[in-house]
Amino acid sequence: MGSTDSKLNFRKAVIQLTTKTQPVEATDDAFWDQFWADTTTTVQDVFALVPAAEIRAVREESPSNLATLCYKAVEKLVQGAESGCPTEREKQVILNCTRILTRILPYIFEDQDWRGFFWSTVPGAGRAGTDELDDDDGARPLAESLLLAVADLLFCPDFTVHSHKRGPDSVESMQSIDSCEYIWEAGVGFAQSPPLNYIHDLNRTELLRLLLTCFSEAMYLPPSPDNNVLNPWVTFFCSTENRHALPLFTSLLNVVCAYDPVGYGIPYNHLLFSDYREQLVEQAVQILIVTLEHDGGVSHRPVSPSSMEEQESTGPENLFVNYLSRIHREEDFDFVLKGLARLLTNPLTQTYLPNSTKKIQFHQELLVLFWKLCDFNKKFLFFVLKSSDVLDILVPILYYLNDARADQSRVGLMHIGVFILLLLSGERNFGVRLNKPYSVHVPMDIPVFTGTHADLLIVVFHKIITTGHQRLQPLFDCLLTIVVNVSPYLKSLSMVAANKLLHLLEAFSTSWFLFSAVQNHHLVFFLLEAFNNIIQYQFDGNCNLVYAIIRKRNVFHQLANLPSDPASIQKALQRKRKSPDVISRTSSQETVSMEGSHPAVPAEPGTLKTSLVAIPAIDKLTEKSQVSEDGTMVSVPKTDSPHTAHTDQSAVAGTSDTESNSGRDSEDVFYTEAEMERRRLSSASSTSFWVPTPDWVHSWKCKLPLQTIMRLLQVLVPQVEKICIDKGLTDESEILKFLQHGTLVGLLPVPHPILIRKYQANAGTAMWFRTYMWGVVYLRNVDPPIWYDTDVRLFEIQRM
Repeated sequence: MGSTDSKLNFRKAVIQLTTKTQPVEATDDAFWDQFWADTTTTVQDVFALVPAAEIRAVREESPSNLATLCYKAVEKLVQGAESGCPTEREKQVILNCTRILTRILPYIFEDQDWRGFFWSTVPGAGRAGTDELDDDDGARPLAESLLLAVADLLFCPDFTVHSHKRGPDSVESMQSIDSCEYIWEAGVGFAQSPPLNYIHDLNRTELLRLLLTCFSEAMYLPPSPDNNVLNPWVTFFCSTENRHALPLFTSLLNVVCAYDPVGYGIPYNHLLFSDYREQLVEQAVQILIVTLEHDGGVSHRPVSPSSMEEQESTGPENLFVNYLSRIHREEDFDFVLKGLARLLTNPLTQTYLPNSTKKIQFHQELLVLFWKLCDFNKKFLFFVLKSSDVLDILVPILYYLNDARADQSRVGLMHIGVFILLLLSGERNFGVRLNKPYSVHVPMDIPVFTGTHADLLIVVFHKIITTGHQRLQPLFDCLLTIVVNVSPYLKSLSMVAANKLLHLLEAFSTSWFLFSAVQNHHLVFFLLEAFNNIIQYQFDGNCNLVYAIIRKRNVFHQLANLPSDPASIQKALQRKRKSPDVISRTSSQETVSMEGSHPAVPAEPGTLKTSLVAIPAIDKLTEKSQVSEDGTMVSVPKTDSPHTAHTDQSAVAGTSDTESNSGRDSEDVFYTEAEMERRRLSSASSTSFWVPTPDWVHSWKCKLPLQTIMRLLQVLVPQVEKICIDKGLTDESEILKFLQHGTLVGLLPVPHPILIRKYQANAGTAMWFRTYMWGVVYLRNVDPPIWYDTDVRLFEIQRM
């Protein structure tokens, strides 16, 4: 049958489904077979031939027909999984059923009354055809049958994996297959690399797409602070009920980490061969991040008879999380880290031939996967930080942060990048690794400098803060916390980086900025703390920073003498109205950018973006630890921190989809962007709800940690001035030489203990990750557009 004919027949069947007033019996195979028997349709065809309006019409007007269609399609998958699809025709039936279910499921999820349908055992209507299924399978909810069939089909010889058949007559029984022998790719825990077969890759991709659609029920539930709601589809699929859980987890991880988009290094080869592996890798990494969403808690579906016994009170164990947390061999860590670093670096690689290498688009998913690895597997985190390999992850993250800073549609990417750096910065080794000289020179529009990876980090952070869009303001706390965390270990900052840090201090310590929001003074505290750490622990190599501090000494004197009387406060705030910028944009000595770099640009009009919930304030995101003499960390009790003591007095004024909410009750963390905007407008129209007072200024001004720097200035400024007068010097290098050999031993206050703010998981960030991750999955699946125009509730979709 020609493809046009088969499309016509398929379309005819869809129309019949919507127009038949009588429910069609499940036993009417002649009718149901039209949907999958002869058609040679692609998934794109199915999306075109089954319009949204018609799916909704069947759902409302002939619900039993929709139920039977789902039931019959699942039944076909179950039969295929049992028979092993020996014929081409059976394989085609499986693919057609997979595409139809992928098309229909989002419309089941968007309707609350239908959401339980797949978790019920099929009512009488669909019973007639099930005699050949054994009884215990008959009692399974439809969702479980569907998920187990898909898992089986992902290891089906000659369909999704290479057959191990010995002779021409031997048959591989699907029931007795040990799928661990059929893992898709060499890597973690598996040594053989099966030959590439693009048909198998395509078939796996289709099945994974259906799996991702099953898991996407999460998109149709509004964000809630209650973190105990587990996704029933993920919970079942990652439980011991799925006998393929281990080989599938391993296959997905290995396929992602072994992928090399450059192929065999032949330029332009991606233009000659469509890369089927890339589609598979994209679906695989999306399945991984969605299944690894691990929250303790109990599933919100009724317990099915088949899983009644296993459910302990602790809630079901997610085997994917379990396997991820148990990887421990050095060579496995090395394989995973090298693979992720190679893929994250891919979009940055510049070659002399434009477009000659394929650029992957799934770096956001890779960052989430890297985050999950570090979060669930502490041994992996220590492995990453044990060598300078961590810099192969750091450099691409800084590249993405710098590149996305002007684009509001990529605010989620900015957050995940900063979260990862915050997590890494809680470990001493990260700070130590940053001292490695930076020589790769990725094309970025930042000032050219000679220095270390620490310099790169500071220069990029400065660029984000001074030239990023307004919505990034809530991240300033995080960015400066990272700088403070690594500061005790930085052996020698370049002049460029030192000047950038002082420029930030200058901008953040203007009186109008300090008085214009309740939490702005924290930024000054963070910078002073970083300077103190460097002076007290790394004075010897840091003459550039000391020189920069001496040159900008008036900034410190002004801070120490900050006026706090009502008249001065008023005057400062009036100055603000004239210059509404968040930070003085005059950037000290901006120089030539890297060759080949492009400036960061805002999103094109019409770009879709998904909203995010707010991130918690920095004191909720982190936990203070003190580094003791022997280098071990001791937790610090929450109460006595100088500059967070006053954050909880009142609400925080900010305009962002990720406002800091240290003062409001915790539920506020879950406002979406649109709600934030509404609140901002209403608070702007009424009188502002927070006013700086002399008492408030005094409450934190007296805690400014200025002693060390004031002592340094007191000792060194007269000496530097004397040199200049004696030698008639105007030459920086002579002064730097003097500072290099200078010493302040015994002249500075006793070094304070090093305080590290370590990232700590909490309900707010868990919810943030859920909305971010599903938002990425939604926007990246456009061909076919699985969820487009369905009633998604987890986030809002906006056009820029």
